[in-house]
Amino acid sequence: MTVATSHMTADSGPLRLFWWKAVPNFGDLLSASVVGYLSGREVVHAGPTKAELFAIGSILQIVRRNYAEVNPGAQKPVIWGAGLLHAVSSVGFLSNVNIALLRGPVTASLLGIKTNCFGDPGLLAAEVFAAAGSKTHRFGLVPHHSQMEEVEIKTLAESSDDILLIDPRQDPETVCRQISSCGHIYAASLHGLVTADAYGVTSTWVSPGDQGHLKYYDYAASIGRPLISPLAWDQIPDHARHITQPAELDYGAGIARARADLRNSFPAQLRVEQNTGAA
Repeated sequence: MTVATSHMTADSGPLRLFWWKAVPNFGDLLSASVVGYLSGREVVHAGPTKAELFAIGSILQIVRRNYAEVNPGAQKPVIWGAGLLHAVSSVGFLSNVNIALLRGPVTASLLGIKTNCFGDPGLLAAEVFAAAGSKTHRFGLVPHHSQMEEVEIKTLAESSDDILLIDPRQDPETVCRQISSCGHIYAASLHGLVTADAYGVTSTWVSPGDQGHLKYYDYAASIGRPLISPLAWDQIPDHARHITQPAELDYGAGIARARADLRNSFPAQLRVEQNTGAA
């Protein structure tokens, strides 16, 4: 199966986007911000069977469950930048959706899709929300949302004024500003890593607890980012002693390529139709 393209024009109403919202999480909420920015339209949350678009998140399992059967007469939703959480046993749902872009090559391989274009839409965050005006902390900690109440992480954050604990359950603009205000990010949250990359902030992957690792490697492979096993939280103090700031991202070309793929693949039919005729 190949990646689909379309030349339809946009509906004049709100764009119906699905994102995971069982628990507040800035990475999932960021989907609406980025899609609104690129489409020029109001974005509203829609259930899986009513959505026009699936973007940020490891949500293709949800798509698979809801689009396993053909729905005659229904418009196929578009997949743009989403990925898998784990391997799937069947891919029959792919004939019932349009693939504009996948998050990364791991997802593409598991789905049997041949493409060299990938990207997580979170990489466009810096175009949506301005960076902080200055660096206020040497280090930022971005736990997975399920880890925010862990004593070990709170104790680490309180051990130094150089450390900012960033709650991923906050709104996207706040989290993006906080991440961009740090010299280096330690993140268990996937979109903590993605957002750090978006703002050119160096980052280190930290254990996300019982969360699967596929999504992290999928994202990293999409931009050519080397990714070794995650640090344990108690390894951060020693690791931080060897961090040199400021530092450049050595995979910036991969980020630029993914951003271009994201912009070029955003579905034309979901953008506001531009009136270029004479007045």
